[in-house]
Amino acid sequence: MSDIILFDYWRSSASYRVRIALNLKNIAYQSAPTSLLDDSTKSAGYIARNPQGFVPMLHIDGHDLTQSLAIIDYLDAKFPEPPMVSSDPLERSRTLAQAMVVAADIHPVNNLRILKYLKSEMGQDQQAIDGWYRHWVSEGFKALEAMAPDSGFFGGDTPNLADVCLVPQIYNGRRFEVELAAFPKLVRIDAACNKLAAFHDAAPEQVKPA
Repeated sequence: MSDIILFDYWRSSASYRVRIALNLKNIAYQSAPTSLLDDSTKSAGYIARNPQGFVPMLHIDGHDLTQSLAIIDYLDAKFPEPPMVSSDPLERSRTLAQAMVVAADIHPVNNLRILKYLKSEMGQDQQAIDGWYRHWVSEGFKALEAMAPDSGFFGGDTPNLADVCLVPQIYNGRRFEVELAAFPKLVRIDAACNKLAAFHDAAPEQVKPA
């Protein structure tokens, strides 16, 4: 059994990113399903290992790593093939900028704790919350569509970090009925990625606990 353990929630897009990266790099790992719907991530034992109380958390080499992009960066340094970012400084910067449209601009204002706060503390109904979600996804996708290549993946012939971030966000966009017709390049890239086993096998439906 692998001594690499991924603490994740099946519907967490940040966890989804890490599952894709692990699969792309053919890294064997053990899954430790960790629900965001109860207090699993708020227990004293979990907080001691991950002070934010989030998923994913990857236990590897005796360390507990947190934050999906930081985890993927560690994996890229330790398992360099296939690379998630280029060694060329300009290409690396462009890939990080594309990935951060999702990881820094779309996802943080739309994750579960924010949506819960909008309902419980701000008194918003579900229609307003769904509208909030769709607005910020669409705003981010407009920019990402302009950055997207006309063919291939964001990474060219093979997926890179931007592709790894895009696919979970497209998945969530469909869940919340974001109008994706305005983003044909992103839809094309998502479809190409999901033909690959590394992406398909990381999808929420494939890892959802029985």
